[in-house]
Amino acid sequence: MQDKRITLAWTGASGAPYGLRLLECLLAADYQVYLLISSAARVVLATEHGLKLPAGPEAAQAALAEHLNYRGDKLTVCGKEDWFSPVASGSAAPKKMVVCPCSAGTLASVAHGLSDNLLERAADVVLKERGQLLMVVRETPFSSLHLENMLKLSNLGATIMPAAPGFYHQPKSIDDLVDFMVARILDHLGVEQGLVPRWGYDHRPS
Repeated sequence: MQDKRITLAWTGASGAPYGLRLLECLLAADYQVYLLISSAARVVLATEHGLKLPAGPEAAQAALAEHLNYRGDKLTVCGKEDWFSPVASGSAAPKKMVVCPCSAGTLASVAHGLSDNLLERAADVVLKERGQLLMVVRETPFSSLHLENMLKLSNLGATIMPAAPGFYHQPKSIDDLVDFMVARILDHLGVEQGLVPRWGYDHRPS
């Protein structure tokens, strides 16, 4: 059977709408999502999306479910020091993880294996277990240090996916740009999506 479990992490980088839309799509695809939210991510989510999450994991989980009108049981919000969460151990963690959006600070911490909180530990687990780690980095410009950290993680098997939406699908709104990026993430995860037409199929000349 397909392992339909995934860890999703939100950090303090700009790009909260990407993370929220990705969560919505994963839940719609019936994935069990373990959601990790940094303190800075809560600030960015409130600033960019107007969504203020309660501090406690259970309250935040309820607020997100209400915001997304989600009535299922596949969403689990984990505390940043919930070391008994499945994502903290290689024997139980999902084999797939997406950090979206990913800050330069989180990028550096994961690249150097710091594991000072559950988010960093979860990424470290996926790397050591040879799973699939996607880092949706949102920063500009990139310094040499950022590039070195991205190269280091890429060499370790992570996929670096800067939040850089395309325009060849002729987006009409910010939502279209968000969907473009989320569609690329879902493609890499092997999750069926109909957010954006695939190149060469719906844009062939008549």
